[in-house]
Formats: sequence, structure tokens, C-alpha cells
Amino acid sequence: MKHIGILGGVSAESTVLYYRTITREVVRRTGRADYPEIIIYSVSFGDFARLQHAGEWDLITARMVAVFQALHRAGAQLGLIAANTLHAVFPEVARRSPIPLLSIVEATAREAKRLGLERVGLLGTRFTMEGDFYRRGMGEVGIEVIVPDPGEREEIHRIIYQELARGLIREDSRARVIGIAEKLIRKGAQGIILGCTELPLLIPKDSLDVAILNTAEIHALAALEAALGD
Repeated sequence: MKHIGILGGVSAESTVLYYRTITREVVRRTGRADYPEIIIYSVSFGDFARLQHAGEWDLITARMVAVFQALHRAGAQLGLIAANTLHAVFPEVARRSPIPLLSIVEATAREAKRLGLERVGLLGTRFTMEGDFYRRGMGEVGIEVIVPDPGEREEIHRIIYQELARGLIREDSRARVIGIAEKLIRKGAQGIILGCTELPLLIPKDSLDVAILNTAEIHALAALEAALGD
């Protein structure tokens, strides 16, 4: 089995989901705790959040490359970024990384295609919803992406950074985000992408009448399959 290297901490809450998903899935499949070795490099969420809001994406890229260099030295053979927003610079980071990286966007697009979806709603940070990396990734498999209105995007962004990333789960925020998702469904979304790895903390699997694409889980399981492969 290949050793998995995870760039985590962005945020710590979602990094826990990755570790738990990989290890529990192995136990579920085999009844044994013979999961791959996992090396987590947990960065400072505050530092990365400040750089994101300042638009310092070149510096973010350089720091991420340095993380994967450290993970490589620690023995990681494949890597993943446990965050959606940082995939805005995934192509450049992957190009400069000493180990192969698995894209959360590509993994989610494959799952959406497998489910037969043609139009999906995207929830996430403002950077993710307003960026083009999900639209491009989904477009490559023929899937259209729609996003909430500007005011709703700001509200979800605030909930992610001010609440979920700090481990705060508020029922009024849950109701609000579910309401925004339902509005996208009324606009034709056949599935909802939880395009922030903290959003599964807020939106349970059975909370909507369409497919919910839990990107953290999808990404973690893709990493497991890659680790188990030849």
C-alpha cells in the first residue's frame, strides 16, 4: 500500500473527516484495521485564511509545494489537499509537487458523472463558488454548475470561516444553508456539491431530496483506492 500524505488544517475540522473516512472504510471492507500509513501536515488555518483574503495565491502555492516536499521526505507516495478552496491553484501545485496529487474536483466530477447528473449546485467558500475551477472540472464531463446569489454566497462564506472552521455548529445556519441549497434545486440542480470540506458538518446526507456530493468523503475514498492500487 502506498503511504498517503495529507495537507490538512484548512481546517482541522475537515481534516478529521478525511482521517476517519479512510480508516473506517478499511475496517468496514475488511473487518481489520490494516489501513494505509497516513502522514498529515497540519498547517495554520488562520495563516492560509489571511493569505486567501489578501489574494496572495502565489505565496499560498509556494507554501503548499513546501508542504508536499516535507510530506515526500516523510515517506508519502501520494498526496491530497484536504480543502476545496486551495484547489484554485491545484494545477501549479501538482506540477511542482514531488509526489502525485489527487484532485478533489476530478474525484467529485467522476462521482457526479457516475450518478448521471447533468446540472449541480455548488456550495462552498466565496473563492470556490466564484472561481472557475469547479466549472471547468465539471464541464469536462458535461455537467453544468450553478451557484447561489451574491448575498447568499457571502452568507455561506461567513458561516464556513466564522463558524464551521472553528467547530461551531448552529441550527439557524444549518437551516439557512439548506434553504439556499433547496433554492438551487428549484432552479434545476439535480445534485448539490458540498464544495467545502467543512459543509458535511452542517448538512447531513438525508437533508435534501437530491444527491449530496460530500467532497471530503469522495476525495478521501479516492485516496484510499489510489493507495490500495498498484
